[in-house]
Amino acid sequence: MTGSHEALMARALQLALRGRGTVSPNPMVGAVIARDGKVVAEGWHHQVGGDHAEVDALKKAREAARGADLYVNLEPCCHFGRTPPCTRALLEAGLRRVFIAHQDPNPLVAGQGIETLRRAGMEVHVGLLEPRAREVNAPFLTWITRGRPFVVLKMAVTLDGRVADREGRSRWVSSEASRREVHRLRSWFDAVMVGAGTVVRDDPLLLPTLVRPRSRLKRIVADLDGRTPLDARLLGTIDRGPVAIAVAAGAPRAQAYQQRGAEVLEVPATADGLDLQTLLQTLGRQEITSLLIEGGPTLTRSLLGAGLVDRVWLFVAPRLLGDPQAPAWVSDLGLRDLPSALPFEILRTRRIGPDVCIELRPAPVSG
Repeated sequence: MTGSHEALMARALQLALRGRGTVSPNPMVGAVIARDGKVVAEGWHHQVGGDHAEVDALKKAREAARGADLYVNLEPCCHFGRTPPCTRALLEAGLRRVFIAHQDPNPLVAGQGIETLRRAGMEVHVGLLEPRAREVNAPFLTWITRGRPFVVLKMAVTLDGRVADREGRSRWVSSEASRREVHRLRSWFDAVMVGAGTVVRDDPLLLPTLVRPRSRLKRIVADLDGRTPLDARLLGTIDRGPVAIAVAAGAPRAQAYQQRGAEVLEVPATADGLDLQTLLQTLGRQEITSLLIEGGPTLTRSLLGAGLVDRVWLFVAPRLLGDPQAPAWVSDLGLRDLPSALPFEILRTRRIGPDVCIELRPAPVSG
């Protein structure tokens, strides 16, 4: 493969994505070593505790790395963690130039890796394909800078935005192809969360059973007053993935949940339910960098109202209910006119079987 600086960095980003679902809480990183635009070796971070992308590529390149260029989507580390610093390996390899998409906000790095290389006389360029690189590692960047997981809200909806019929039956709004895609996406995340109402109504398993799992997904229930049934399938499958029940102080069944092997997270209560900001910070301290929300309209309202949603994935099925008593994908936000409506930016749309997946990002609220 040969190519421009942009093409070689784009390849590094492709390689980085191979670590999706296996490297958290580390960032996803890919590396390409090239000479005169021709690829010499490629590498990526495969798993936590394993070689970082730069070292993976250097081991494959061997002496061919001397005098070559490195393209990497995140600033190389300069500290001892689970592995030695990558900056040392880069300097020992005798690389000529290093192209970095963006600086690592981790306080243990935060520009020091770039400075280490430059002080040693290496030519370093920063900013190549930075917006794309930041999107790839949005979960890691959110976790490092905000102390909470990157939150993605997933909903399957009809054309009129309904998630179930008036009796609460939601199987199935979307197609089999969409459900398989959701399981694939689920396998990328550290954790998935629903509200107690979803557990009581649907008794979900919340495991990526339709695909090969890449890690042990943590399943979380936001359950203010301990409504989760003791015979819920979640509690009967803890051997297949950890379960946490987030409750308010004094909630019934807390001890019973623990006896069944679940983790109980005690979270302050607010007038709107659990303090979700505190819950997310707690999950962040547990090194959960990405959280998929598969809850109902009430949990969705609480997260959107608190400004805690980073992305929305709507799987829109080409069917229409037209029933005002069927639940919409978000319950009452208290917004009563168009100027106060929450704005979103559409990032991508794609066909999945008969359905359309719309990926959105909350946009800043103007003045």
